[in-house]
Amino acid sequence: MSTRRNTRQEVVVLYLDNCALGAKVVGWSRYDGTGRTTPTTGDGDEPPHATGLDALLDGWRLFQAAQLLPPFPGHEYDVSFLKHEFFFEKLHTTHDD
Repeated sequence: MSTRRNTRQEVVVLYLDNCALGAKVVGWSRYDGTGRTTPTTGDGDEPPHATGLDALLDGWRLFQAAQLLPPFPGHEYDVSFLKHEFFFEKLHTTHDD
């Protein structure tokens, strides 16, 4: 009988205080494509990492960063969404029997 290997992705989205990876995490979302955990909004008071750099040091791979767009003149202090969004992934290999 053969065992089939599958790759599954775990994703962490970190919203940072500014555009630097060393900036403090101010919001986050987690998604687990392995099915081992079922994270949900508000399931913890502490971010999974203190900074984006900490996520890299923990083995997470950065695969997307938000585009930096200057504010429209006169709207420099508007509040609308978290601009400094970084997507990190870890790949896990599973074995199907």
